[in-house]
Amino acid sequence: MKVKQRITYAVNSKAVTEERMLPVTLEADEPRHLESGVINVYPELQYQEIEGFGGAITDTVGYLYSTLKKREKKRFLEDYFGLDGQHYRFIRMHMDSCDYSLEEYQAVKDPIADPDLATFTIKRDRKYMLPMLKDAMAMTALPFSVLLSPWSPPWQWKTPPERPKNDGAVYGELPGKPQEVDYENPSRCNGGSLKKEYYGSWARYLAKYVQAYLDEGVPVTMMTLQNESIAATNWDSCIWTPEDQKEFLRDHLYPTFKEAGLLSKVGLYIWDHNKERVAEYASGVLDEETINMVEGIAFHWYSGDHFEALSIAHELFPELKLILSECCPLHAPGKTGMGGFTFPGAPSVAEVDLADAAAYAHDIIGNLNHGMSRWIDWNLCVDKDGGPRHVPMGFGAPVCVNPDGTYRKLVLFDYVGHFSKFILPGARRIAFSRCDDKVDVTAAMNRDGSIVLVALNRAPKDASYAIRMDGQVIRFDVPGNTITTLYMVEE
Repeated sequence: MKVKQRITYAVNSKAVTEERMLPVTLEADEPRHLESGVINVYPELQYQEIEGFGGAITDTVGYLYSTLKKREKKRFLEDYFGLDGQHYRFIRMHMDSCDYSLEEYQAVKDPIADPDLATFTIKRDRKYMLPMLKDAMAMTALPFSVLLSPWSPPWQWKTPPERPKNDGAVYGELPGKPQEVDYENPSRCNGGSLKKEYYGSWARYLAKYVQAYLDEGVPVTMMTLQNESIAATNWDSCIWTPEDQKEFLRDHLYPTFKEAGLLSKVGLYIWDHNKERVAEYASGVLDEETINMVEGIAFHWYSGDHFEALSIAHELFPELKLILSECCPLHAPGKTGMGGFTFPGAPSVAEVDLADAAAYAHDIIGNLNHGMSRWIDWNLCVDKDGGPRHVPMGFGAPVCVNPDGTYRKLVLFDYVGHFSKFILPGARRIAFSRCDDKVDVTAAMNRDGSIVLVALNRAPKDASYAIRMDGQVIRFDVPGNTITTLYMVEE
């Protein structure tokens, strides 16, 4: 067996990666019984298929891509989608505007005046998002699979925002000056709900959107019913109770997609929000009838680990896929604090970049170990302020686009690559046991039989282990504040 170790650490906000070959010995040749410091790996015991990794092309991402110099565009696509890149194959895109759009827009400006949706157009999507997607599709090393998600129905179909139902319970009070909210009139932003008399119209609208993308040659294979189903954020948003989402799915969306011939092409996903209540919400939407109408459950990471919630959801609905559909650092590149607002005692930029990378890796490992099959990051890139957006604040991404038409990769880009470059589409998570909790660990077997083990050390103290697998022993170190991947191939 050949074993390659890849180690990444941060130096002054930049990722440094080292590779080395590790010796393999036979356990039978050990001088004494091997018990301490062991990680056992069991390739014969396999779990869910790991279908791949990806990120989002938003209006913001498409715009920033258009500002890159020609050679930088090519390098950017190669970094994410090329043979030596991140091997991304899943792309998330929003339907109408979201918070990461340069402006608010919708495919029908006034659906009350146009109930037949005759003026429907995705012209705005063709400005930034679709050109970038098609450039990526032309050079990708893996076939793409696109996830579409709506942030809000047309504002004319919605109720006004409700005062007591804001998102502070989930995210906490956002820093900075509170935004004034119009609670008397509907809008795309600040929540509100879709009026029931427009459920059928919204279903037709979504079907037209999916078909328009398919007509553009976009391989749409997934759609979530609503981004962040219970978040009344100050950007494009819409509130759905589980009961209302169930009614919409059962009586309107599913029949409409069936009539349009979309069900054989596009799988439907519910929830698309934080892990902490994924099981409860799914239980409210799914029953003996509706469970056959969906392909899976999408979730986000913003409320903490809650890995056990994924296991519970899997136990309740073992036939459904569990996919992460969004995550991002809650600050702009090179800044600290929520949304760029710096708090007293905030760490240095270098520490923040490493913390972001470690948080990503910790979450990916935990999600994989509890049933996740697809991982889709949020924006592929942002600017130095975490935008641009049509609403205040800005957040992070693995890549920052510079004002001069170049870009730089942050540490978390390289940390994600420890998974996406080695755990290839079609891999299976495999069993392991570990002697302590000093490092986070996950393991997988690719279709070609190669074994991948990823170990994350978030502490400053170094750690050392011996892998026991099929009568062989592999000793390796995981230095403090690093991530390591072991890639094992039979000779």
